[in-house]
Amino acid sequence: MERGRSATHLERGALIAFALLAWAALAAPVAAHENEVIRFGSFLGGVTHPVLGPDHLLAMLSVGILSTQIGGRAILTVPATFVTFMAVGGAFGILVGGIPMGLIEFGIAASVLVLGAVIAVGRRMPVLVAMSAVAIFGSMHGYAHGVETPTIAEPALYAMGFLIGTAAIHLIGVLIGEVALQYRNGTSVLRLGGAMIALMGSLFLVGVI
Repeated sequence: MERGRSATHLERGALIAFALLAWAALAAPVAAHENEVIRFGSFLGGVTHPVLGPDHLLAMLSVGILSTQIGGRAILTVPATFVTFMAVGGAFGILVGGIPMGLIEFGIAASVLVLGAVIAVGRRMPVLVAMSAVAIFGSMHGYAHGVETPTIAEPALYAMGFLIGTAAIHLIGVLIGEVALQYRNGTSVLRLGGAMIALMGSLFLVGVI
C-alpha cells in the first residue's frame, strides 16, 4: 500500500517536473552569449550555454533518459557518444564553419522531436542505433555551439565549459530515468515525458518557438 502511494507521488511529481521543464523551455531567457562570457568568464559562459538553450537542454536530457531505457552499458556509451561527437562538431564549427545554420537548426529541432518520440514509444532501441543517432545529433549541437562561440571568449575554455555542461545535463537525465524505473508506473511517466519533449521538438521544428 505504501509502495502504491509512493508510485502515485512519483507520477504526480514527475508530471509536475516535466511541466515545469516545458515551461522553462518556453520561458528561458535568450541571453546574449557575449554577456554570458562577460558575466561568468569563458568557462562558466560555456557551461551555461546549453542550459539556457531550451532545444539543447531538452535534447541532452533526452539522451540521458533514453540511455536508462536501453540499460546496461548504454547508460555510459550513449551519452559519451553524444559528448564526443559534440566536441568534434564544436571544433569544426570553431575552425571551419560554412554549414548553413538553417540546416543545423533544423537538425537540432529534429533531434528533440526524435529523441522525445523514442522515449515516448518506450521500446528498447539497439545500442548501436542509439549511438549512431546521438552521434549525428551531437555533432549538430556541437557545431551550433562552435559557430556561436563569442569572439571575446577563450575558445578552449568555452568549449570545455559547454562539454562539461552537456555531460551534467546527461547525468540529470540518467538520474531521472533511473529513479523513475524504480517504480511500477515509472515507465509510463517517462513515456509521457517523452511525448511532451517530442511535442516541444515539433514546435521547434515548425518555428512556433
